[in-house]
Amino acid sequence: MKLTNWSYTKRYNIKAQFDVFPNSVVIFRQIKDYYFVYTVKWSLSDPVVSKKELGEMELLLNTELGTLESYCQRKVFGNHSE
Repeated sequence: MKLTNWSYTKRYNIKAQFDVFPNSVVIFRQIKDYYFVYTVKWSLSDPVVSKKELGEMELLLNTELGTLESYCQRKVFGNHSE
């Protein structure tokens, strides 16, 4: 999967599109120092988005924005040092 387009929205969210789902818009929100999928404006002409693909979208966007290190330090990845 490739991130094909992204931009900031009026409320500091990010809307992005991916090559596998070209007609669907994915909205990301910032939490701490990284971004996560908030919602998908899914198009019927695209395949159904799986949970695994949502995680890949988060990795791609956080890599693009330089926030991958913070994303990978989340408790979900086993960092319990907070």
